[in-house]
Amino acid sequence: MKTRAVLVLENGLVFEGESFGAEGQTIGEVVFNTSMAGYQEILTDPSYKGQIVAMTYTQIGNYGVNHEDIESAKGLPKVEGFIVKEYLNYPSNFRSEESLGHYLKKHGIVGIQGIDTRALTACLRDNGSMMGVISTDSRYTPQMLFDMVRGHCGIGGIDLVKEVTTESSYQWPAEQKVWGYEESAPNVRPIHHEKLKIVAYDFGIKLNILRNLASEGFDVTVVPAATSSAEALEINPDGIFLSNGPGDPEAVSYAIENVRQLIGKKPIFGICLGHQILGLALNGRTYKLKFGHHGGNHPVKDLTTGKVEITAQNHNYCVDIESLKGQVVQTHANLYDGTPEGMRHVELPIFSVQYHPEAAPGPNDSNYLFRRFKAMITGGRYED
Repeated sequence: MKTRAVLVLENGLVFEGESFGAEGQTIGEVVFNTSMAGYQEILTDPSYKGQIVAMTYTQIGNYGVNHEDIESAKGLPKVEGFIVKEYLNYPSNFRSEESLGHYLKKHGIVGIQGIDTRALTACLRDNGSMMGVISTDSRYTPQMLFDMVRGHCGIGGIDLVKEVTTESSYQWPAEQKVWGYEESAPNVRPIHHEKLKIVAYDFGIKLNILRNLASEGFDVTVVPAATSSAEALEINPDGIFLSNGPGDPEAVSYAIENVRQLIGKKPIFGICLGHQILGLALNGRTYKLKFGHHGGNHPVKDLTTGKVEITAQNHNYCVDIESLKGQVVQTHANLYDGTPEGMRHVELPIFSVQYHPEAAPGPNDSNYLFRRFKAMITGGRYED
């Protein structure tokens, strides 16, 4: 017997559907993702902590779930809830190990299917991302759920990084399989023998970032988000990497200050939240986008080469390049809305991008960024 589920938004809009996954209720910021595939990577991306994700593609679950495509270090889903138009309960794929619904239920993630996701997406696009609640509990009326979500403080200004970062430092070995399973993917660069040592700040790091860094010959020490600059420098790394992560960058004040203390001491490369934290550490400002960028089909132009790459994105905040007052130059631009997607310091070996090169929607369009980081450290040339 199917269980009724309800989604209620903070503007009072109510969607009725059916439950799949865990039963209960969950509150989060509702965002839409335009990717046609990759739901497992989305579910386990720590950057989605605090958010309920709605997929715009109509049928979700058709290829199931497997342990190889997980992106979180502990292998757990990080979303607060999941919304789909049609859930397919019988996956068909040779790599599938369990159904999506079973995976969500096992990990306590509430899901809702059978709602008009086009109407939901249009609402979020027109009104912006907003808080919402999904409930499968018949004791709660839509009015009660509306009162609940209206009384929620939201996720702005809350430090979500502390909920997803590693508890202790660890090494990521360069010998790690690049893609996590035996068969090598085509066009994957071989692992190099020369080793460069980097410290990677874990603000919610994705495993494929570590794989890409390893494939470029880096020995990676992953450290907790609150690691001091002094502790990072004691490792004597050749460079510093600032990872992706969830939420409002201004809420991670300790990370901003630590990065500020590292500027000028080591080469730095930042991705997503790491990009935003770097902008704040340079005394710039960030601002929240209306409904953010969430999907695997965003065209971005590299302003240094003129090339356009298809990128994966997951962020609600953006760095105001003008607020950095000439310290950096913009290196990348989003061709959908013109927002800045990358920057490079005019004097110091520092650069960052807003999108996710490791997610490989292109699939290899953005791999050069890891080579660019290596070249910045060694003073060599990188291949576009």
